Amino acid sequence: MPTKKNRLKGIEIIHEDRDILVVDKPPGLLTIATDTEKVKTAYYILTDYVRKGYSKSRNRIYIVHRLDKGTSGLLIFAKSEKAKFYLQSQWAKTEKKYLAVIHGNFSSKEGTISSYLAENINRVVYSTSNASKGKQSHTAYKVLKETKNFSLLEITLITGRKNQIRVHLADKGHPVVGDKKYGDADDGHKRLALHAKSITFNHPFSSKQLTFNTKIPGWFNSLV
Repeated sequence: MPTKKNRLKGIEIIHEDRDILVVDKPPGLLTIATDTEKVKTAYYILTDYVRKGYSKSRNRIYIVHRLDKGTSGLLIFAKSEKAKFYLQSQWAKTEKKYLAVIHGNFSSKEGTISSYLAENINRVVYSTSNASKGKQSHTAYKVLKETKNFSLLEITLITGRKNQIRVHLADKGHPVVGDKKYGDADDGHKRLALHAKSITFNHPFSSKQLTFNTKIPGWFNSLV
């Protein structure tokens, strides 16, 4: 299906079958609608795709998980409610790896960052030592490459909380490049250097284990 990438406004379909859609979301695109944006979302674009432009079609997709607007990479959508519930029930066992370019260098080149994560009324996530206020969260990292000013990390999400990677790296004094919310608003980089690199899960119909990978964004290579 050679026309998909253009037709879907930059969203590349990595895999499609009767039950699921796996796509590579570009940076700057919302996963789902917000109060102020209803159309420029992966959900809207892919719903139109499965309906083939016919608004009265009963075909639809279901949200399994989300990526932040600035984060690029792999997203799974289900094509039925049954597939959605299966994938979400297996989510804790789903292996999710990310690539991130951060400011500075870690002294330990591999490790796990842990804290309780909570969210304030302004929708800002923060770490707390109070277990009653936050949800226990763990982020594993490994340094792949370093320069004087930046490091390329492979991140494994052990838990999957909102903004978890960004908060944990900022907590350590190494925010993600381009992170205006948790890092330096004036770091000079317009996009967030965070990419959902790979995902491994069991198919909701066949139960066969599937793994999908994407390439490192070219912009990351230019930083490190």
